[in-house]
Amino acid sequence: MNDTKSLPALPDRLSINSRSPHHVAEVFEHDIRILINGKERFDVEEYCISEGWIKVASHKALDRRGQPLLMKVKGTVEAFYS
Repeated sequence: MNDTKSLPALPDRLSINSRSPHHVAEVFEHDIRILINGKERFDVEEYCISEGWIKVASHKALDRRGQPLLMKVKGTVEAFYS
């Protein structure tokens, strides 16, 4: 018997915010690792591989809805399952 569950393909753009149109819940059932310029980041809110950026939350700044402001970090983005 084959008990291995096939992993869904990682999209080009993915967001952890469930209100975003780029949120895919099936992907978050597994551990995902994100590398930017060869260094692993653990605070990624959203990424886009083709455009080469990630978004991370700023430490204290909030928008008018109480959500953290996101800063864009550009570079070579790699996403894969761990």
